[in-house]
Formats: sequence, structure tokens, C-alpha cells
Amino acid sequence: MPKRILQGTVVSDKNEKTVVVRVERRFAHPVMRKIVRRSKNYKAHDETNQHKVGDSVSIQECAPISKDKRWTVIETVQA
Repeated sequence: MPKRILQGTVVSDKNEKTVVVRVERRFAHPVMRKIVRRSKNYKAHDETNQHKVGDSVSIQECAPISKDKRWTVIETVQA
């Protein structure tokens, strides 16, 4: 099964080798037919600590690294 790849913005880089990435999704509300925005935070592994707050990054699913870290940063989309 292929691993999921999501794109989001780094909102925190305070932890060692970890960044928090906010991924936003947009969808049409089933009843009101209005476009709704929902966002979710993912903790992702950043081995080199090179990503900073505000960077746009791609993250990929991986095996569990810690209690709540199941994603790794694969590339910077925009610094």
C-alpha cells in the first residue's frame, strides 16, 4: 500500500528533530454546500533540524518513531 504524502506549513520547531506541520483541507459542506476549511496538526520527524516556522513542507507516512510521531519530512516546497 502506498504511503500518504501531505503538504502543509510548519507551525512549531521547538522540539529536537521534530516539527509540527499544519495541514489544511477544504471540502464542500454536505448540507449547506459551502466550502469549509479544516486543519490538523501532525508531528513530523526532521532529522537535521533545518525546517523553520513558516516553511511549506511535504510529509510522508512512516512507521511509528515515538508516541505521537508517525510522519517524516521529505522535502521543502517553499522556504
